[in-house]
Amino acid sequence: MNKIWLFGAAISILFAFGSCKPKQSAYKAAYEQAQQREMQSAPVETVVVENEAVDVAPVSKPRVSNESTRSERINAAQGEDASRLKRYSVVIGSFRNKTNAYSLKERMEKDGYSVVLGENEQGMLRVIVASYDERTSAANSRDAFKTKYSPNFQDAWLLERAY
Repeated sequence: MNKIWLFGAAISILFAFGSCKPKQSAYKAAYEQAQQREMQSAPVETVVVENEAVDVAPVSKPRVSNESTRSERINAAQGEDASRLKRYSVVIGSFRNKTNAYSLKERMEKDGYSVVLGENEQGMLRVIVASYDERTSAANSRDAFKTKYSPNFQDAWLLERAY
């Protein structure tokens, strides 16, 4: 009788450990399929060089991302010029600590940006490097900023000013 219980327990353990194996091959296959789809969707240009056709890999163009904007009531922080805040702003940092916000502001001003600090109703200081009346202009500015400072500031985002 003990042999039957021991055999049953061994089979149960084998089944339990056998079914928990990671399916790395399935993940790898899905990843490779996604790469193939991406490569197929990218257009390839054919260029003629000295009577010989050559395929050229596509050049990635900067594109406006469709990331959503965050909307909140924001006013210029104490001592800041409120006229520089437009409807859409590019935010590169949010801080509760004023020292951190002013430090980032000084750093960006040294790089030539006209930075303004905005403060929301919860007391968060938003470090804004650009502000525009149109969303498209703000999105282009945000994307250019991300590209310029890559890999830093990849979490820069758009703020829509609520009135």
